Amino acid sequence: MSVQNGKEIRAKAEAYKDWTAQNLSSIIKVPAMSNKEKERIMFLKGMCEKAGFDEVRIDGLGNLLARVGSGKKILAIDAHIDTVGIGDRSQWKKDPFSGDIENGLVHGRGTSDQTGGAAAMITAGRILKELKYAGDYSVWFVFSIIEEDCDGMCWKYLIEEEKFVPDFFVSTEPTSLRLYRGHRGRMEMEVHLKGVSCHGSAPERGVSAAYKAARAALAIEALNAALKPDDDNFLGKGTVTVSQMKVQGPSQCAVPDEAMLYLDRRLTWGETKDLAIQQVKDAVLAAGVDAVEVTMPEYAIPSWTGKDYRQELYFPTWKFPADHPFVKAGVAAHEAVFTAAPVVDKWTFSTNAVAVAGRHGIPSIGFGPGDENQAHAPNEITRVDDLWKAAAFYAALPYALEEAKL
Repeated sequence: MSVQNGKEIRAKAEAYKDWTAQNLSSIIKVPAMSNKEKERIMFLKGMCEKAGFDEVRIDGLGNLLARVGSGKKILAIDAHIDTVGIGDRSQWKKDPFSGDIENGLVHGRGTSDQTGGAAAMITAGRILKELKYAGDYSVWFVFSIIEEDCDGMCWKYLIEEEKFVPDFFVSTEPTSLRLYRGHRGRMEMEVHLKGVSCHGSAPERGVSAAYKAARAALAIEALNAALKPDDDNFLGKGTVTVSQMKVQGPSQCAVPDEAMLYLDRRLTWGETKDLAIQQVKDAVLAAGVDAVEVTMPEYAIPSWTGKDYRQELYFPTWKFPADHPFVKAGVAAHEAVFTAAPVVDKWTFSTNAVAVAGRHGIPSIGFGPGDENQAHAPNEITRVDDLWKAAAFYAALPYALEEAKL
């Protein structure tokens, strides 16, 4: 895209600096945990309508979609608008839902993860409307739900049930204004172990599921150390950790006969759910633990609309090469707006792109305000300057795509 067009977009975004920050502040004041997003979705719907989007609608699951332009191709820009809880309130210096703006920072749960992206998207839509964008793309800004509980399920629903299939996808999860082109996938597993109960006064008569669980946990620790990185070492190694352990038996005076280990498994390029499950089975059996069953749970909580939509807790890995045309278009948009190339990198955590790119192979990138290390942390903040800069990038991207003839 032309440098002149980039300068115009940047000027408009910077002029909306305070407006964007105030919008984020107001969003933060409407809490929205997973499956309880209705009030925030309705609030955002009103904001999009006031900003003049061409179309604003809510899908069957409860995601909010707002469109600018009417081109045949679809560029989707996504922000999940649900957040995790606040955790230990005593660790917060401010009200987690204050939305206070001080010293160039917006404070509150979700400012980085990731309603900062949502606020920047609204500004980008307003800019595109003012520019009378009428190019090759319909630019859809998607304010998605349930990501914190089950990342990507909202987009699995959109693509597979509503047949809403974008040509290109942008996640606005926090990247510190870097351009991201991939991240590891993940999955959750349960390891079920059986013992034989007996009276606690004579434990030799039974087989303790607790001791089996302990040996299994140490086997998982060793498995984690043995996992390898991807071939080009871009995403790094996979990981596995025991996140929960539960042991039970007939009473407190008995040898336990059941145990369960819950595993968080991060998957690098080339690692699949079948491979990961087999690795866990092999590691636990090699540790001398028999009768092991490894399962993958299913997410099955209805959305705020009451929609019962489910999926296995498997979230595939994705990455695109640095010379992929969409990555290059993102670089071009950044250069046109900021007269500098972006740092190109990847997330440590997981995003909705596990469905769009991981399951469906749709070209995807990430660019978002805020820092990844603010996610789920007390005293979460994002920078006011990140917000308008992200908005400028989103508004510039459809022009860069057209110039690249994508």
